[in-house]
Amino acid sequence: MDTIFAQATATGRAGVSVIRLSGRQAFDIAKNFCKLPAVGRTGLRALLGCDGALIDHGLVLCFEQGASFTGERVVEFQVHGGLATVAKLLAELSMQDGCRLAEPGEFTRRALENGQLDLNQVEALSDLIDAETEAQRQQAIRVLDGSFGDAGAQWRSKLLRAAALLEASIDFSDEEIPDDLSVEVVSLVEETCGSIAAILERSTMASKIRTGFTVAIIGAPNVGKSTLLNAIVGRQAAITSNVAGTTRDVIECRVDLQGLAVSFFDTAGLRDSEDEIENLGISKAYEMASAADIRVFLVEEEGVVLPIARRDEDIVCLNKADERQPGVAAVSGKSGEGVSELLRQISERLMVKTPQDVVAIRERQITGLRAAETFLERVLELLGADPLPFELASQELYFALSELDFVFGRIDIESVLDEIFSSFCLGK
Repeated sequence: MDTIFAQATATGRAGVSVIRLSGRQAFDIAKNFCKLPAVGRTGLRALLGCDGALIDHGLVLCFEQGASFTGERVVEFQVHGGLATVAKLLAELSMQDGCRLAEPGEFTRRALENGQLDLNQVEALSDLIDAETEAQRQQAIRVLDGSFGDAGAQWRSKLLRAAALLEASIDFSDEEIPDDLSVEVVSLVEETCGSIAAILERSTMASKIRTGFTVAIIGAPNVGKSTLLNAIVGRQAAITSNVAGTTRDVIECRVDLQGLAVSFFDTAGLRDSEDEIENLGISKAYEMASAADIRVFLVEEEGVVLPIARRDEDIVCLNKADERQPGVAAVSGKSGEGVSELLRQISERLMVKTPQDVVAIRERQITGLRAAETFLERVLELLGADPLPFELASQELYFALSELDFVFGRIDIESVLDEIFSSFCLGK
């Protein structure tokens, strides 16, 4: 296998840039540039090119096989981040025999192949790199530290025990089988199925941390929806006017709200209209209101009939607080009154929806767990039959194990790997 190299830090001018070299020949190749420090120690070295000319002075770190990110021998060069310096070192590395530029995500792929990371940790690493909010970072860290993998290992262990008991029942079907054997199988499958179901229940909302929550601002024309959106995002995102029906389309603005990625949507005013274009905007407003995680209804007076049935998490606000008597709970995008309180209410409602423990956050994971849950439910149905069809129950159990193996990367999933690693940069 080739020794690979790439810039591990972002491309561009910087104080320091890190160039990573990984593979069986990493130490031998790095010796062509400088005397290497002891493994696990840093050393300041003069890095020389093939012609003996000085490239730069930089820190050199060496990692032995099994103790690096990739699980291979790794050498990292920390050099000054000038574009020319980095380009020169990369060019010199490319001239070394058996050494080539890494493909996107190849370092992480080798970490997976060498058992340094499991498949879910690889995806979490990608999420950690892409994290824009604190909640996204925390969620990625929870998966990256192996918590989800630990849950999968427990499920697999229980189901393998159940499979072994069923196999024993098949092998010794001519003999009297203890009654408590099937009881133990049922217990193991029920525990696993219940644990998977609990994670799936939390995972729908957990995926929102990664993709973002949605909040739709709903109301009649000219109640101040666009002005409120502008106040929330702190800029002129939507056109405001005293003319009713100004907003004809859905306007989206994404913000970081208390560590959560939230997209606010300004929608067309809901009313009966003969304007064809406005009606298209109203139709989109209803669609967005239906799909949103939270709806903020902006109204002129208390007790008004809402245009859409209210859900528990929705918020109803009186508008134009700047024109009302002091002490009246209302909101005004124009003056900013009540906006902070509204955002606090929204963030509290979203925090309640946000799980803080182990969850599945990728569609691939959720799909696999749902399939495993279905097979396990079928196993429980079969175990309740009389006579007990051990062969069929065993087969369904193996199907469930196969789905879990897919989720946790224990079987051949090349097509999935190609899709995952294509999103990584060269240095990762």
